[in-house]
Parts: sequence; C-alpha cells; structure tokens
Amino acid sequence: MKKRLFTPGPTPVPENVMLRMAEPIIHHRNPEFMEILARVHNDLKYLFQTAQPVVVLSASGTGGMEAAISSCFRQGDKVITVNAGKFGERWGKLVNTFTGNCVEETVEWGTALQPERLVELLKEHPDAKGVCMTHSETSTGTATDIQTLSALVREHSDALVLVDGITAIGAHEFHFDDWGVDICITGSQKGLMMPPGLALVAISERACNVINTLDTPQFYLSLKKALASHAKDDTPFTPAISLIIGLDEALQMIRKEGLDNVWNRHEKLAAACRQGCQALGMKLFSSSPSFAVTPVWLPEGLDWERFNTTLKIHNGITVAAGQDDYKGKIFRISHLGYYDELDMLTVIAGIERTLYELNYDFEPGTGVAAVQKALLEKGSEVLSEH
Repeated sequence: MKKRLFTPGPTPVPENVMLRMAEPIIHHRNPEFMEILARVHNDLKYLFQTAQPVVVLSASGTGGMEAAISSCFRQGDKVITVNAGKFGERWGKLVNTFTGNCVEETVEWGTALQPERLVELLKEHPDAKGVCMTHSETSTGTATDIQTLSALVREHSDALVLVDGITAIGAHEFHFDDWGVDICITGSQKGLMMPPGLALVAISERACNVINTLDTPQFYLSLKKALASHAKDDTPFTPAISLIIGLDEALQMIRKEGLDNVWNRHEKLAAACRQGCQALGMKLFSSSPSFAVTPVWLPEGLDWERFNTTLKIHNGITVAAGQDDYKGKIFRISHLGYYDELDMLTVIAGIERTLYELNYDFEPGTGVAAVQKALLEKGSEVLSEH
C-alpha cells in the first residue's frame, strides 16, 4: 500500500529535491558549493521577504531558537514569552536556561494572544529585552496575528521581536522587514519540503547590532559566527551539504510558483480540509486556525489507538497525534509544504474509510463531497478574478 504522510513535520519531500540531494557529494569550501549557498541566501531573503541576512544552521528548528536566545540576550535579561502550546512553551524553557528571567504568558491551547493583553504585558515589564511569539503553533494548529503584535511591541517597547515561524513560513503571509520582526526561525522539514536538519534564521539590522555587541558564552550555535560567515557566503562549520543542495532546489520551486500563490494554496487547502472534517461531524480544535495544520477533536466514543492504527495500516495515511493533555483526544492533519488539492481529497477519503470501519455514524462521501465543493468553488473564484 502506498504510504501518505500528513504530518506537520516532516512533510513530504518532492522527487526532484530528493534527486538533487542524491547527487555525488561536493566539498563545502570550493566555488561550486559557495555558488549554491549564495543562491540559497538570496532565495531565503525572498522567502522571508527581507533585505536582511538569513543564516543557515545545520540544526533543527529548536537549534535555531536556541541560537537566537543565546545570541541576543545575556544572563539576567528579562524576556517575555507567549506559551500557547508545546512550542511556545519551548521559548520559555530556552529563556529560563540562558537568561533565567522569563515572563511567561500562558494562553489557552487553541487560542491566540490578544493584542490588548500584549500591551498590558509591555506596560507591566518596560525593562523587557525581548518578546518571543509563535506565528503558527504546531501543537494546536493556531495562528497568531504577528503583524499586529509586532507593531505593538515596536510602539510600546524597545524589546526585540522574536518569532517562531517554523510551521508558518511558506504557509502564512509573512513580511519580515515590513512587520518589524527582529528574529524569525523556520526549519527545513516544514514548508520548505525538505528532510529535517536545517534551521533558517532571519536577523534584522537591530538584532545584528545586539548580537555583534554581546559577548555571550556560545560556540556552535553562535549567530555572531553565522553572520560573519554569511557575509562571505560561507558557513562557520561544516554544513549539511546535501541538505543545502536540496534546499536550493526547494527554494527554486517556491520562486517558480510565486510566494503569493504558495500562501494562497495553503489557505485554500486548509479551508477545504476544515470543511471536510466538519461535514463528517468532527469538531475543529482551534479558534484561530493555522493554514499549516488542522487539529480535529476525535469523535466521541472512538479510541485514538484504534483510529490511528486503522488509518495508517489499512489506509496508508499517517497523521499527527495530539500532545500533552490532548494526546488521544485530538489529531492533526497537515497541509504544509508539498500538498495539492487531490491530497486533501485523499486524506479526507482515508479518514472516511477509517470511520466507516470503526462503525462511526455518518453518511459515506459527505466529507469528500465537502472538500470537492470547497476546492471547486474556490477555484472558480480565482478564475473569475482573472
């Protein structure tokens, strides 16, 4: 049976990207590789919509987050973090590790931080050196209005704005420069359609000045070293050569499709997926849904292990489980990266087949029909605009 991956990282890798990575290895200190890296650096600026440097680290997205915190702040610096899920929680753990002075704002899972609350936090903590937020919280499928919140930080504070964009970049509209973000991180295994192993970190001029001024205890995950090498289209240490070559191919795919089209595709697929799930009587988890992943409450009376096993073994489809308190209660469907309209029909069809096998009460074909209708109607809107 064909295996189909619908998890929000790793996400499916296009065949042409895999073939590029399978080419004979080259040396990273010669013109052939440096030409590739220079093109990657340039295309990453397009992806993040910035004129500022975007450095490539051979690490996971968490490595990029650690590099940002350890490079931008010193011991004792106060940093506000927003914990609205598993990965917002990670910001707090990193701040506590490297500065020991974290102001953690906990938000109910499935909801986003409200602007007025951020203003209150900034007024309560005028000495905050940074504010850490998550654009698309992977654990809850919840999107945050980074444009508005970043503007509020800039208006009420001198704090740096740090954004976890790990499942947002490539899925949600994002303008690093125009929105006044100082640090944004993504990972290769998300919207970039790559295997895990690379962290991409965009760094504002303001953040560069802080990083180059601070003398914090670091070595491998030093953004100061990464920036110095980036200026020469180089890396401070041996990079993940094959992954960077694959990234070159993936970024060219994104350029060819056009970033606006990539964002619109994710929004369209997300809406169709949600409508398919709701047509089957399943409830959505998030009140501010992400375009990267859709979390859904498991229907009452169904056992997660049986549902997941049937979906995976009998239908070849892998989705992501819920995390922490929501393990066994929700599941998450990815539409992040290398997905198209027929993929949404496929995953909802697989869920229907699974529900049918588990004797869930519904009308077969209802979910698939809802997805098809949503996609066709959205397609008609696009055609009429042209």
